Amino acid sequence: MSKLTKKQKVVYAKVSPDKHYTLSEATTLLKEIAFTKFDASVDIAVRLGVDPRKANQMVRGVVTLPHGTGKTARVLVLCTPDKEAEAKASGADYVGLDEYIEKIKGGWTDVDVIVCTPSVMAKVGALGRVLGPRGLMPNPKTGTVTMEVGKAVEDVKGGKIDFKVDKQGIVHASIGKVSFEALKIAENAQEFLSMVVKLKPQTLKGAYVKSVYLSSTMSPSLCIDVKSAGIAE
Repeated sequence: MSKLTKKQKVVYAKVSPDKHYTLSEATTLLKEIAFTKFDASVDIAVRLGVDPRKANQMVRGVVTLPHGTGKTARVLVLCTPDKEAEAKASGADYVGLDEYIEKIKGGWTDVDVIVCTPSVMAKVGALGRVLGPRGLMPNPKTGTVTMEVGKAVEDVKGGKIDFKVDKQGIVHASIGKVSFEALKIAENAQEFLSMVVKLKPQTLKGAYVKSVYLSSTMSPSLCIDVKSAGIAE
């Protein structure tokens, strides 16, 4: 077994694997155990008591984090010429239609979010095989199929993220950077958790939120006390 480095020893000396931390404790500790040379992301993972195979237990939603994600989202707007000026003015990184449709067909997906107008969905729908697996397919439920393309771009740039429960019943997302103040990370986490709780399926029986973990890039996960986060069943 390889020896622990000095930094790893510091981390494991501070982290108690069996402890359930409050959000305040966890966000403060995450900053103390982040030793990456880059500004690491802070991630949250919520294990739910749902069966994602059942349509009436699918959990999917959007949330605007009060302090943003710390990332600069690259946004592509697919629209007709009459909407291009609005999209560009709102800060979209790429704006157009047919030329980007062809690029995507060729495998180009160098964006984080795609916004489009309803009138072009027929063309965008044909890109499902490319965009679907990458989570880039525009969807009215997430506000990425809309006539208000300017507002959609501003929302994404301002910290709006979408999430969806995976096959293992886990919802996960990046909610900030370790360079954020601990309070801001905690407030982003609380906002995310509150939205997940609001989306509890009415047909679900038993516990909904089973566990919550916070981590930063290359750090151990910290288990969150769900009662202290105000989301206990």
